[in-house]
Amino acid sequence: MFMAKILRRIVAVSVLVPALLPAAAWAAHALALGATPKYPPGFTHFDYVNPDAPKGGTLYLANPDRRNSFDKFNPFTLKGTSPAAVAMMFESLGTSSWDEPATVYGLLAEDMSVAADGRSATFRINPKARFNDGSPVTAEDVKYSFDTLMSKAAAPQFPIIYAEIARAVAVDRLTVRFDFKTDNWQLPQLAAGMAVFSPKWAAGKPFDKLTFEKPIASGPYLIEQYDTGRNITLRRNPEYWGADLPVNRGLYNFDRIVYRMYKDDVARLEAFKAGEFDFNVEYSARNWARSYTGSNFRNGNIIRRTLPVGSTAGMQGFIMNLRRAQFQDKRVREALGLSFDFEWMDRQVFYGQYKRIYSFWNNSPMAASGVPEGDELKLLKSLSAPLDPAVFGEAVRPPSTNPPSSLRANLRRAVALFAEAGWTYRDGALRNAKGEPYAFELIDEQGSLGRVAAPWGRNLAKLGVQFNYRVIDRALYEKRQENFDFDMISIRFGDSETPGPELVDEFGSKAADTPGSGNLWGIKDPAVDQLVARIATARSRDQLNTTARALDRVLMHGHYVIPEWYSSTHRVAYWNRFGFPDKLPLYYQAASWMVMTAWETKKRGQ
Repeated sequence: MFMAKILRRIVAVSVLVPALLPAAAWAAHALALGATPKYPPGFTHFDYVNPDAPKGGTLYLANPDRRNSFDKFNPFTLKGTSPAAVAMMFESLGTSSWDEPATVYGLLAEDMSVAADGRSATFRINPKARFNDGSPVTAEDVKYSFDTLMSKAAAPQFPIIYAEIARAVAVDRLTVRFDFKTDNWQLPQLAAGMAVFSPKWAAGKPFDKLTFEKPIASGPYLIEQYDTGRNITLRRNPEYWGADLPVNRGLYNFDRIVYRMYKDDVARLEAFKAGEFDFNVEYSARNWARSYTGSNFRNGNIIRRTLPVGSTAGMQGFIMNLRRAQFQDKRVREALGLSFDFEWMDRQVFYGQYKRIYSFWNNSPMAASGVPEGDELKLLKSLSAPLDPAVFGEAVRPPSTNPPSSLRANLRRAVALFAEAGWTYRDGALRNAKGEPYAFELIDEQGSLGRVAAPWGRNLAKLGVQFNYRVIDRALYEKRQENFDFDMISIRFGDSETPGPELVDEFGSKAADTPGSGNLWGIKDPAVDQLVARIATARSRDQLNTTARALDRVLMHGHYVIPEWYSSTHRVAYWNRFGFPDKLPLYYQAASWMVMTAWETKKRGQ
């Protein structure tokens, strides 16, 4: 899962959103989801940037993913930890705007095409494209990047995600073709979003042995200096080849970006308020309600702001590891969900700032609702894999304690479900026929879940469940994730307006047995496999939405996750020395919006 998050981070920095497209002739500047791209040939910049934004200055940030150290710069291998900052060094053949959910524009590629049968895509590389060592980007470099990511030297989820790409072929010096095993219409975008790097980076060294060798890639930033466990500084490449591309105009405005490492959220917030870094995205409702106060807020030195969220909220929840015996019965998983009282926590802990997650594609037309009808019903009936008859009923929604429901009623239902699964209360605990107590552990790397774990633990105790909440070191936490060595963890999965091949890594049966994959729950369900495959071969947005709703329905009926909560706004605060474009994009993450579109208006301390 850790490496899956790294992959999403790289994709997010290149701003690629996987998309569908019709089989077509040369698509020139863009590949679109069965529609006309918003930005026509010859466009000068995206609408949500300031094309005249001044360049210069330094942006100070905290480590964006709360990892407080790193031991390598290579984000494509499993072993070790790389800083999130290095994603700013890599580019892909294509990139998208934040105004459209599924249109890809050329970045390294100046022209893109898809074969009429959908079994290959060809990209013509911009002859101006250069790596940061000055060498040109060639088709052989793209082929090398693909072959390396498909090799055993790369993290294991890359071969899973790119499994339907048969090969990359260097047609000539600047033309590369990707051949596909199927006519999956998302594969051209998947190929377009692959990170490209130079073989000179490895310099004859095994790829999985690269540590602090600075990446040779084509992105806008270089590593200037670093101090492991303390900071890393990126410097904008003065020779960056793509500065004047329409897709980059108004972006990457800071000469330097300094990431400082903080060991916990308390230190991080206090450092921000003291001026050690410039911009903070707040994920804690309690902090937002109580800690963003003081003279710097009152006098306008620090701006406190909420930004609208227009994108799919995605899934965040408590993941149950089906590889553990105590989670293999669906009735038990459902019973555990009934013990979680979100409404109480939202009132008492979250200051009323959150909404309950109810779907893997929350806040989108891909979320299942009601009973399956029409094309969704037809699709479910067409699956060769068996389905629980309950799937054809009402879509699952997380239990509520709002009247007429109540926690008491939910716990009674949980007791009944445990009993059906062979667990009854006796001798002070919930026990099976062998007398073994029902117990599980929730691990956390920050301690931020403590305020949630305590009241939930009280509810579990009423059922006789032995619940242990344990905070562990980040490095150990990541290792246990990679090896699936946990009972339960809390994870947020990446948001996507157009889900595709990455679902194989998150839900596919093969990934369940692959250490380091995103299938943390250990799902092995033929129906899920079939639906994931059909999402990747959808021929229209309507078909994609229908298939995603069917998958969402099946997953929610499996009770693999106890859904958590989401915010309808991005909560951000920043020191008042920056300018921002007048228009916000539709689909964006607050941290990326700041780093990529803002500019400096005055120096620190002025």
